[in-house]
Amino acid sequence: MRIAIDAMGGDNAPECNVEGALAAAAEWNDIEIVLVGDEARLDPLLKNKPSNVTVRHAGDVIGSDEEPVKAVRRKKDSSMVVAGRMVREGEADAMISSGNTGALMTTGLLVVGRMEGIERPALAPMIPTLDDVGVLALDLGANMDAKPQHLAQYATIGSIYRNKVHGIAKPRVGLLNVGTEPGKGNELTKEAYPLLEALQGIHFVGNVEARDVLTGSCDVLVCDGFAGNILLKTLEGTAGAMFSLLKEQFSKSLKTKLGAAILMPELRSLKGKMDYKEHGGAPLLGLSGLVVKGHGSSDGNAVKNAVRQARIALKAELVPSISKEISGK
Repeated sequence: MRIAIDAMGGDNAPECNVEGALAAAAEWNDIEIVLVGDEARLDPLLKNKPSNVTVRHAGDVIGSDEEPVKAVRRKKDSSMVVAGRMVREGEADAMISSGNTGALMTTGLLVVGRMEGIERPALAPMIPTLDDVGVLALDLGANMDAKPQHLAQYATIGSIYRNKVHGIAKPRVGLLNVGTEPGKGNELTKEAYPLLEALQGIHFVGNVEARDVLTGSCDVLVCDGFAGNILLKTLEGTAGAMFSLLKEQFSKSLKTKLGAAILMPELRSLKGKMDYKEHGGAPLLGLSGLVVKGHGSSDGNAVKNAVRQARIALKAELVPSISKEISGK
C-alpha cells in the first residue's frame, strides 16, 4: 500500500513529516511512503532513506492562513494538491497532511472527490475516554452547519469506521446534546433524533451530554461541525489547563516536589492518554479516497501514528466498505 504525505504541511514541516515517514517505513515494510514536497528541502533530510520511501517534487506550499478554495484552485503544484491528485489518480492509496484544515477539506472535495451518496464529508478524530476505548466524534469542524440527514450519514460512516478499524462489533452511537431526553436541544438535534432512531443496523443510544463524553458513554458521537469544534477545543484547553495547574501545585515546595517525583510515572501515563500525538490523525470520512488530517503541531511521532492509522484503514478496506453501505456500489 502506498501512502502520500504532504511533506510541507504543518507547523514543524518538513522535518516532522520526514521523521515520521522514516520511523513508519522502518516499522512497517508492507507500506511505501511518498513524501510530496520541495526536493531541495527534503533531500538533505533523507541521506539514508530506506527503499520504501521516495520523494515526489511539488514546488508550491499552501500556507496555514490562506483562503482554502482560492489556494487549492491556484496552487495546483502545491504539496497538498499534488498528494490529493495522487490519490484521485490511483498513484497513492491514501494521503496524510498536517497543513491548512480548510484547504485539506477543499482538496478532498475538489481533487480527491466526494463519495457517491455522501452530501457532507466529516472530520472524525478520536477523543480519549476514561476506559481507554475512545470515542470517534464527527463532525468536528469540516462543516460548520449541518442538516439532520447529514448527522444520520455521520452515524452510519462513523459506525463503519469503528467496526472496520477498531473491531467493535456493534458501535454505540450517541447524539451530542444539552440533555439526555429525546425532546431536548435545538431544531437540528430534535429533527435528527428520530432519523437516528430509525437507522437500520445502527445501535443508537440517544442523546449524550458533553460532560459524559469522556466516560465512554458511546463509541461514535455525532454532531454538527460548529458544536463539535467547540467541544474539541474545550477538551484540549481543559487538558492543557489541568496539567499547568498540576505543574504549578507540584512546584510549590520540597514536599510537593517529592510527591511529584513519586507520582511521575502515573502522571506521564495520564498525559499520554490525553496526547493527540498518540492518536494519529483525523480521517475525512465520506471522500472517495482515504485522507487523514494530522494536527497542525504534529511532531514525528504524531506523523508516524497517522501512518499507522492510515495503514489499518487501508487493510480494513474502510473506504470501499463505506461506499458499499452508502451507495450500494
